[in-house]
Amino acid sequence: MPGDGVGPEARAAVAEAAVDGRGAGGRQSRIVTAAHAVVTEQGEGGSAAAALPAVLADVPVAVLLIDRESGAVTYANTAAVEMAGNVRLPVDIDTWGASAGLTDLGGAPLARTSGPLSLVAQGQPVTGEAVRLTPGRSSDAARARQDDGGGDRLLWVTGFPLSQPGSGQQLSLVVLLEVEGATGTSDAEAELQGLRERAVVATDIAFTITDPRQPDNPLVWVNPSFSRITGYAYGESVGRNCRFLQGPNTDPAAVQRIRDALAAQEPVTVTLLNHRRDGTAFWNQLAISPVFDGEGELVSFVGVQTDVTERVRGEAEREAAFAAEQAARQEAELARAVAEQARSDAERAQRDAEGAQARLTLMAEATSSLIATLDVGDLLDRLAGLCVPQLADWVVITLVDDGGEVRAMVSRDRERARTELRRHDAGHGLRLPSDSPSQRSITSSRTVLVERLPPQLDEDTASPVAQEIAGRLGAATALSVPLVARRRTRGAIALVRSTPEHPFTPDDVSLVEDLARRAALVMDNVRLYQQEHAVADTLQRSLLPELPDIPGLRVAAHYVSASTAADVGGDFYDLLQLPDGSVGMVVGDVVGHDVAAAAAMGQLRGLIRACLWEAPDPHPAAVLTRVDRLVQGLRVASMATMAYVRAIPPARPGGPWTAQVVNAGHPPLVLRSPDGTVELVDGVPGLLVGVDVAARRTVRTVELPPGSVLLGYTDGLVETPGSDLDQGIEALLGRLAATPAGASPRELCDAAVSGTLDGRDDVALIAVRFDEA
Repeated sequence: MPGDGVGPEARAAVAEAAVDGRGAGGRQSRIVTAAHAVVTEQGEGGSAAAALPAVLADVPVAVLLIDRESGAVTYANTAAVEMAGNVRLPVDIDTWGASAGLTDLGGAPLARTSGPLSLVAQGQPVTGEAVRLTPGRSSDAARARQDDGGGDRLLWVTGFPLSQPGSGQQLSLVVLLEVEGATGTSDAEAELQGLRERAVVATDIAFTITDPRQPDNPLVWVNPSFSRITGYAYGESVGRNCRFLQGPNTDPAAVQRIRDALAAQEPVTVTLLNHRRDGTAFWNQLAISPVFDGEGELVSFVGVQTDVTERVRGEAEREAAFAAEQAARQEAELARAVAEQARSDAERAQRDAEGAQARLTLMAEATSSLIATLDVGDLLDRLAGLCVPQLADWVVITLVDDGGEVRAMVSRDRERARTELRRHDAGHGLRLPSDSPSQRSITSSRTVLVERLPPQLDEDTASPVAQEIAGRLGAATALSVPLVARRRTRGAIALVRSTPEHPFTPDDVSLVEDLARRAALVMDNVRLYQQEHAVADTLQRSLLPELPDIPGLRVAAHYVSASTAADVGGDFYDLLQLPDGSVGMVVGDVVGHDVAAAAAMGQLRGLIRACLWEAPDPHPAAVLTRVDRLVQGLRVASMATMAYVRAIPPARPGGPWTAQVVNAGHPPLVLRSPDGTVELVDGVPGLLVGVDVAARRTVRTVELPPGSVLLGYTDGLVETPGSDLDQGIEALLGRLAATPAGASPRELCDAAVSGTLDGRDDVALIAVRFDEA
């Protein structure tokens, strides 16, 4: 700079040092960034001078705001006032410099057009220039505020235009930073060298300059602090884009913010994770400001970088401590909630225990009361007494027969001490209304809960008994539970409460269902006892045959009756040795599964035995034709099926048996070969027994090697609801085929009945193994 007493080499050194973040210490760069942001926010016509004091008033460096049109200082912060005294603003920039006592390093006044203050006032950037502060040349007021040491001090002057050319308000910013420890000696070169060392090397803040006019905006200068912080030497940094500091964990969003700001030529400040040359990571607070020349062209970006790892770590620790405190508070709240929940659970458990105790008491009373009688009327009366008033305001208990007709009904309410019992003959029975809760419960075999009954019960929803009680006591809600025993619904218990304030709860429903199960079982036991107990033993002894011991045969049988009162039914089996030496095997089924069917079966079985024993023609077709005539003529059984096998012993030792098979509408027999394979003996269709005496019966002859097993069964073994007969037979064959080879007849019978039996029909099963005679 002309007249300042400094040569070109010294000027270059000063410029290099001044580039250190637009002033030693880096504070100028942050001030410039803040001021630029303020001016940008004010926009054209805004008052930057009015906004800047809030940003710059308390910064520790002197800051001036210059109106370039008038060349006057329009704002000075506190530090600038301390430097120049309370100079009345606005004031010419050269006058302000003289008031502060500023000179160049050679001692010449700065009040000239080539001085740094004048250059800034003209709108030109000053990237950093050293000036001297001489107390002796400042005003009296300024000297009174300056350090009383008496020596000169060195300052860095940095200035930038804050507004673009052509805008309504042309402003520039000047920052003056005192370099601590300056000696103020007359040796300019030594002073510059010391200034450079103190202003650039001593700072803990890293400064960088990039050139956006070059491809990829490379670094063109970094200060030593940058190298110290990052580990990259000057030569390893300059010429590269600073993205080499990024790593895999650097936040892409922060990087994108930087890219967007650079593209928009706007200042930006971000904190992001960077990596040193040795790979270690550090948190870097980066502030980037664009620098424009006097023509408004972008010439560089100045970056200020600070290692804020400790601060970030401290913030993380504070956040962790806060999170721990929050977690502890939440745990305490959770503990309180758990304690409150535990107390609530304890109270609920106590209530449940009391309810369970009351339920057990009622169930114990019900069991002892109901099993103490074998009279149906007395039983119903006892059951009604258990329901009212403990469970409901009134109750109607209904029993139905298999046809759905009411055979007994009893009601009880709070007002009447006696029980109303109505009995109905089978031919004059009363049917329940189709939409009544009791009928719905009986039909579906499920509990029916009516939460809100209509104000008036009509004949479609209530029986006469129920209507009479409802008219007298009222009806708000009803609960009907079926009386189900042994898979059959025998009736229903209908409980009614008169007020809607006391609805039936799930616990009430469970309790009544338990009571209904016990009552239904007792009622069914009483029914069975009264109806069939007298004949069970006699029929069982007379109708279930004892299988004879026949040489060469091993036999097993199995019988399950659908009757719940006696072990007999309409299905039968038989085995006998005939006078000609052959063996007759019969399995049959009389339609029905009650005592009447068992009686018909006994008659049919006796008739068949007689036909087999004294047959003029032992051929199975002739025998079965004779059975047809006798059944039709004597009307022994209205409808029955049977399969008959005449087994002829082998003609020679070790030879096969010969089986002649005839079928009268019965499921086909199963043949199990000695090797364990199973097959159906089909191909012998025929009409039911006694249907057509003129029909010609088909006979199939099958050879039975020693070890073969013939198995006859009734349809109750293979029929289940929802599936056809063929599926049941396939399942039976699968069970028999799964038994080991050489299985005994008893083992085969056990395997055959190992499937789920429906229980709706009788099951008769006989297995005969043919060995060497």
